[in-house]
Amino acid sequence: MIYVVDALNAAEYPELLEDMYRLRARVFHERLGWEVVVKDGMERDCFDDLDPAHVISTDAAGRVVGCMRLLQTTGPHMLADIFAPLLDGEPPLRASTIWEATRFCVDTNVLDRGRARNSISYVTSEVMIGAFEYGMSAGVTDAVAVIDPIMDRVMKRSGNGPYGYLGSPKQMGKVQALAALMDCSPERIARIREFAGIEHDVFSPLPEDVVPAPFAA
Repeated sequence: MIYVVDALNAAEYPELLEDMYRLRARVFHERLGWEVVVKDGMERDCFDDLDPAHVISTDAAGRVVGCMRLLQTTGPHMLADIFAPLLDGEPPLRASTIWEATRFCVDTNVLDRGRARNSISYVTSEVMIGAFEYGMSAGVTDAVAVIDPIMDRVMKRSGNGPYGYLGSPKQMGKVQALAALMDCSPERIARIREFAGIEHDVFSPLPEDVVPAPFAA
Protein backbone atom coordinates (compact mmCIF):
# COMPACT_ATOMS: atom_id res chain seq x y z
CA MET A 1 0.00 0.00 0.00
CA ILE A 2 1.23 3.48 -0.89
CA TYR A 3 1.14 6.53 1.34
CA VAL A 4 2.15 10.00 0.16
CA VAL A 5 3.38 12.08 3.07
CA ASP A 6 3.99 15.78 2.46
CA ALA A 7 3.90 19.08 4.31
CA LEU A 8 0.11 18.94 4.55
CA ASN A 9 -0.18 15.61 6.35
CA ALA A 10 3.28 14.91 7.82
CA ALA A 11 1.98 15.49 11.36
CA GLU A 12 -0.37 12.54 10.91
CA TYR A 13 2.42 10.07 10.03
CA PRO A 14 5.44 10.67 12.31
CA GLU A 15 6.14 6.95 12.85
CA LEU A 16 5.83 6.19 9.14
CA LEU A 17 8.37 8.91 8.33
CA GLU A 18 10.76 7.65 11.00
CA ASP A 19 10.53 4.11 9.62
CA MET A 20 11.21 5.48 6.14
CA TYR A 21 14.32 7.36 7.35
CA ARG A 22 15.51 4.17 9.06
CA LEU A 23 15.08 2.23 5.82
CA ARG A 24 17.11 4.89 4.01
CA ALA A 25 19.87 4.56 6.61
CA ARG A 26 19.98 0.78 6.19
CA VAL A 27 20.09 1.03 2.40
CA PHE A 28 22.23 4.06 1.66
CA HIS A 29 24.59 4.01 4.65
CA GLU A 30 24.86 0.37 5.68
CA ARG A 31 24.37 -1.50 2.40
CA LEU A 32 25.61 0.96 -0.23
CA GLY A 33 28.18 2.77 1.88
CA TRP A 34 27.14 6.26 0.80
CA GLU A 35 28.53 9.25 2.70
CA VAL A 36 25.20 10.27 4.21
CA VAL A 37 24.32 11.69 7.61
CA VAL A 38 22.73 9.17 9.96
CA LYS A 39 21.42 10.25 13.34
CA ASP A 40 19.52 8.01 15.75
CA GLY A 41 19.46 5.34 13.07
CA MET A 42 17.77 7.63 10.52
CA GLU A 43 19.12 9.13 7.29
CA ARG A 44 18.00 12.67 6.51
CA ASP A 45 19.52 15.51 4.51
CA CYS A 46 18.88 19.20 3.85
CA PHE A 47 16.44 18.43 1.04
CA ASP A 48 14.12 16.70 3.52
CA ASP A 49 13.70 20.10 5.15
CA LEU A 50 12.21 21.58 1.95
CA ASP A 51 8.78 19.96 2.32
CA PRO A 52 9.13 17.23 -0.32
CA ALA A 53 6.51 14.56 -0.92
CA HIS A 54 7.54 11.10 0.26
CA VAL A 55 6.02 8.12 -1.55
CA ILE A 56 6.08 5.25 0.95
CA SER A 57 5.21 1.59 0.39
CA THR A 58 4.15 -0.60 3.30
CA ASP A 59 3.60 -4.36 3.41
CA ALA A 60 0.65 -6.23 4.93
CA ALA A 61 2.23 -5.94 8.39
CA GLY A 62 2.57 -2.16 8.05
CA ARG A 63 6.36 -2.20 7.64
CA VAL A 64 7.95 0.37 5.33
CA VAL A 65 9.43 -1.64 2.44
CA GLY A 66 10.04 1.04 -0.18
CA CYS A 67 10.13 4.79 -0.67
CA MET A 68 10.93 7.69 -2.98
CA ARG A 69 11.27 11.44 -2.45
CA LEU A 70 9.70 13.97 -4.82
CA LEU A 71 10.84 17.59 -4.85
CA GLN A 72 9.99 20.51 -7.10
CA THR A 73 12.82 21.74 -9.31
CA THR A 74 11.96 25.43 -8.88
CA GLY A 75 14.15 25.60 -5.77
CA PRO A 76 17.16 23.72 -4.42
CA HIS A 77 17.33 20.08 -5.50
CA MET A 78 20.01 17.45 -5.84
CA LEU A 79 20.62 17.63 -9.59
CA ALA A 80 21.15 21.38 -9.37
CA ASP A 81 23.17 21.49 -6.16
CA ILE A 82 24.88 18.10 -5.78
CA PHE A 83 25.00 16.43 -9.19
CA ALA A 84 25.46 19.54 -11.36
CA PRO A 85 28.59 18.07 -13.08
CA LEU A 86 26.27 15.65 -14.90
CA LEU A 87 24.80 18.60 -16.81
CA ASP A 88 28.03 19.46 -18.65
CA GLY A 89 27.69 23.13 -17.80
CA GLU A 90 24.05 23.44 -18.88
CA PRO A 91 21.62 25.01 -16.40
CA PRO A 92 19.35 22.62 -14.50
CA LEU A 93 15.72 22.25 -15.53
CA ARG A 94 13.49 24.45 -13.40
CA ALA A 95 9.73 24.34 -13.75
CA SER A 96 6.76 23.80 -11.46
CA THR A 97 5.69 20.93 -13.70
CA ILE A 98 9.03 19.10 -13.43
CA TRP A 99 9.82 17.30 -10.18
CA GLU A 100 12.96 15.51 -9.07
CA ALA A 101 12.76 11.92 -7.82
CA THR A 102 15.47 10.91 -5.34
CA ARG A 103 16.19 8.57 -2.42
CA PHE A 104 14.42 5.64 -4.06
CA CYS A 105 15.04 2.40 -2.20
CA VAL A 106 13.45 -0.91 -1.26
CA ASP A 107 14.10 -3.18 1.70
CA THR A 108 16.02 -6.11 0.21
CA ASN A 109 16.34 -7.67 3.69
CA VAL A 110 12.58 -8.17 3.90
CA LEU A 111 11.45 -8.52 0.29
CA ASP A 112 11.85 -11.63 -1.84
CA ARG A 113 13.19 -12.13 -5.33
CA GLY A 114 10.82 -12.96 -8.18
CA ARG A 115 7.64 -11.01 -8.85
CA ALA A 116 5.25 -11.93 -6.03
CA ARG A 117 3.39 -9.37 -3.92
CA ASN A 118 6.21 -9.19 -1.36
CA SER A 119 8.99 -8.99 -3.93
CA ILE A 120 11.54 -6.31 -4.76
CA SER A 121 10.13 -6.07 -8.29
CA TYR A 122 6.54 -5.61 -7.12
CA VAL A 123 7.36 -2.93 -4.52
CA THR A 124 9.57 -1.11 -7.02
CA SER A 125 6.66 -0.97 -9.47
CA GLU A 126 4.20 0.02 -6.73
CA VAL A 127 6.35 2.97 -5.64
CA MET A 128 6.77 4.09 -9.26
CA ILE A 129 3.02 3.89 -9.92
CA GLY A 130 2.26 5.81 -6.74
CA ALA A 131 4.81 8.50 -7.59
CA PHE A 132 3.59 9.02 -11.16
CA GLU A 133 -0.11 8.95 -10.23
CA TYR A 134 0.46 11.41 -7.41
CA GLY A 135 2.55 13.59 -9.71
CA MET A 136 -0.11 13.64 -12.39
CA SER A 137 -2.72 14.67 -9.83
CA ALA A 138 -0.46 17.60 -8.88
CA GLY A 139 -0.03 18.74 -12.48
CA VAL A 140 3.46 17.32 -12.98
CA THR A 141 4.37 16.50 -16.58
CA ASP A 142 7.93 15.20 -16.20
CA ALA A 143 10.32 13.81 -13.61
CA VAL A 144 14.10 13.91 -13.50
CA ALA A 145 16.19 11.45 -11.53
CA VAL A 146 19.86 10.61 -11.09
CA ILE A 147 20.21 6.87 -11.62
CA ASP A 148 22.96 4.35 -12.28
CA PRO A 149 23.19 1.98 -15.29
CA ILE A 150 21.69 -0.93 -13.31
CA MET A 151 18.61 1.11 -12.39
CA ASP A 152 18.42 2.30 -15.99
CA ARG A 153 18.18 -1.32 -17.19
CA VAL A 154 15.64 -2.22 -14.48
CA MET A 155 13.44 0.69 -15.49
CA LYS A 156 13.61 -0.20 -19.17
CA ARG A 157 12.62 -3.82 -18.47
CA SER A 158 9.54 -2.68 -16.56
CA GLY A 159 8.28 -0.29 -19.24
CA ASN A 160 9.49 2.67 -17.21
CA GLY A 161 12.61 3.54 -19.20
CA PRO A 162 13.72 7.18 -19.49
CA TYR A 163 12.76 9.00 -22.68
CA GLY A 164 15.96 11.02 -22.56
CA TYR A 165 19.00 12.06 -20.55
CA LEU A 166 20.56 15.36 -19.56
CA GLY A 167 24.28 15.99 -20.03
CA SER A 168 26.43 12.88 -20.02
CA PRO A 169 27.20 9.98 -17.63
CA LYS A 170 29.80 10.70 -14.98
CA GLN A 171 31.59 8.58 -12.42
CA MET A 172 30.11 9.39 -9.02
CA GLY A 173 31.81 7.40 -6.28
CA LYS A 174 31.73 3.71 -7.16
CA VAL A 175 29.18 3.92 -9.99
CA GLN A 176 28.34 5.90 -13.09
CA ALA A 177 25.49 8.36 -12.73
CA LEU A 178 22.93 9.42 -15.35
CA ALA A 179 20.43 12.28 -15.24
CA ALA A 180 17.31 10.64 -16.65
CA LEU A 181 13.99 12.09 -17.79
CA MET A 182 10.59 10.39 -17.49
CA ASP A 183 7.24 11.65 -18.69
CA CYS A 184 4.52 11.62 -16.08
CA SER A 185 1.78 10.12 -18.23
CA PRO A 186 -1.07 7.57 -18.22
CA GLU A 187 0.80 5.57 -20.85
CA ARG A 188 3.86 5.16 -18.62
CA ILE A 189 1.73 4.18 -15.65
CA ALA A 190 -0.15 1.65 -17.78
CA ARG A 191 3.12 0.03 -18.90
CA ILE A 192 4.36 -0.33 -15.33
CA ARG A 193 0.99 -1.72 -14.20
CA GLU A 194 1.00 -4.26 -17.02
CA PHE A 195 4.54 -5.36 -16.20
CA ALA A 196 3.77 -5.81 -12.50
CA GLY A 197 0.22 -7.07 -12.87
CA ILE A 198 -1.04 -4.31 -10.59
CA GLU A 199 -4.65 -3.49 -11.42
CA HIS A 200 -5.90 -2.21 -8.05
CA ASP A 201 -5.61 1.27 -6.52
CA VAL A 202 -2.14 1.33 -4.95
CA PHE A 203 -3.28 3.94 -2.43
CA SER A 204 -5.84 1.54 -0.92
CA PRO A 205 -5.34 -1.76 0.92
CA LEU A 206 -5.15 -4.75 -1.42
CA PRO A 207 -8.47 -6.61 -1.14
CA GLU A 208 -8.07 -10.11 0.29
CA ASP A 209 -9.65 -11.71 -2.77
CA VAL A 210 -7.41 -9.89 -5.24
CA VAL A 211 -4.23 -11.56 -6.50
CA PRO A 212 -1.97 -9.55 -8.86
CA ALA A 213 -2.63 -10.80 -12.39
CA PRO A 214 0.69 -12.55 -13.22
CA PHE A 215 0.46 -14.62 -10.06
CA ALA A 216 -3.21 -15.64 -10.22
CA ALA A 217 -3.96 -19.33 -10.61
